[in-house]
Amino acid sequence: MRALLLVLDSVGIGSAPDAAAYGDEGADTLRHLLQFDPSLKLPTLWSLGLGHVVNRTTGNGVAASYGQMREQSAGKDSTTGHWELAGVVLKEPFAVFDQFPPDLVTAIESEAGVRFLGNYPASGTQIIADLGPLHLRTRQPILYTSADSVLQIAAHEDYLPLDELYEICRIARRHADPYRIGRVIARPFIGEPGRFVRTDHRHDFSMRPPPTVLNVLAEDGCPVKSIGKTFDLFAGEGITEAHPTVSNADGMHQIEEVWAQTDDGLIFANLVDFDTMYGHRRDPAGYAAALRQFDNWLATFLPQVGDDDLLIITADHGNDPTFRGTDHTREQVPVLLKCGGRTGSLGSRPTFADVAATLAQHFECGWPSAGQPLCSK
Repeated sequence: MRALLLVLDSVGIGSAPDAAAYGDEGADTLRHLLQFDPSLKLPTLWSLGLGHVVNRTTGNGVAASYGQMREQSAGKDSTTGHWELAGVVLKEPFAVFDQFPPDLVTAIESEAGVRFLGNYPASGTQIIADLGPLHLRTRQPILYTSADSVLQIAAHEDYLPLDELYEICRIARRHADPYRIGRVIARPFIGEPGRFVRTDHRHDFSMRPPPTVLNVLAEDGCPVKSIGKTFDLFAGEGITEAHPTVSNADGMHQIEEVWAQTDDGLIFANLVDFDTMYGHRRDPAGYAAALRQFDNWLATFLPQVGDDDLLIITADHGNDPTFRGTDHTREQVPVLLKCGGRTGSLGSRPTFADVAATLAQHFECGWPSAGQPLCSK
């Protein structure tokens, strides 16, 4: 048995019922992109039912089941979304900071033997533009955060080698655990003042999750293969084989290769460019182009999905590039399901954990999930 769980990072489809509590009422990533670019056509996703989910259909039949899911967990970050997809509902959100506490910063600095610049919320590209020249003179890494539960550390690859930056982040991860910080992120960059560019060597160091359906599958001898940042988001827990990526295009290529090599097991893939390259940077034109690219690729991949295979396409949160600010948006997400030839509406699902229940059912393993399977066997 094979399954592919494919997360289109940040492709939300409208404000969640509790969006106002997050300051996100009115956010609607996909519909706003369709309004921004009336020429945006996604025929392959429409053929799976996505048009029905966003109330934009041609009236034609669909080749999959379709619906939407809302998040039960508190939060709107990637870690929270992915953990709930794997069956863990967080009642307490990860902590966010405008400035990291002195005790935490001092503990990291003392063990790592560094002194940080920054320690305030900022756009990653802006803070390296502002503090990068001082970093080059001092070799002091740049510490910053955002509206998500992230502790980010930036450094120039020629002035602080990657292995040193990653070790500082590992130290920070240990000290960040008691503060319930979801992710520590290494943010390397290159270039000269005025022309700094972040590289593809980003690495996320997440908190270790409670047991998920991934652990159950792996313990049952089922291969669990990650593509993209999935491995990082689960701190490797329940993952038996990891395939990092540098872009959506690379991720799609690796999905094809790993799928062709897999006779049995779960492939859990994340395509992150929607979020990092276009959502956070509030670039709707780039976001629309990335969706076109994915839709074109999906048309070539779908014939490789057999009747006995399971395909789930969904998202982890929203990041409306037409919305105010530069942060994630609390949105519902689509869920498209190819499962044994079934078609039709899945309705509005109360939790992302329905995905975990569906995986447990497909692989016939015991999982006490908060969710319910998306399809019957």
